[in-house]
Amino acid sequence: VQLQASGGGLVQAGGSLRVSCKASGRIYSSNAINWFRQVPGKEREFVAGIRWGYGTTIYAESVKGRFTISRDRAEDTVYLQMNSLRPEDTAVYYCGVGEIATLRQGSWGQGTLVTVSS
Repeated sequence: VQLQASGGGLVQAGGSLRVSCKASGRIYSSNAINWFRQVPGKEREFVAGIRWGYGTTIYAESVKGRFTISRDRAEDTVYLQMNSLRPEDTAVYYCGVGEIATLRQGSWGQGTLVTVSS
């Protein structure tokens, strides 16, 4: 599976942005599509994940209530809707396919930069 992330950009604090992760290739129902983020000098951290088959979701505590992950199985695309953005959400956002909520991903997208200005 190859993943293509898109939709990053510059937004003011309190604003919203949606990033997308388009998959090419077969995604098994047992797989999850996850979003992670990384800032320079820090480890990549889990943000949100969704199980491809059942659609169950899981979020990092730091984004609960602000971010929503969803999937469109017909389009093989996963979205991350980010609301009430904060400067500390600034990072490169990566999508991955593999186990939910872990760094054990079989494939990674190329990353998309989200910058939140204060």
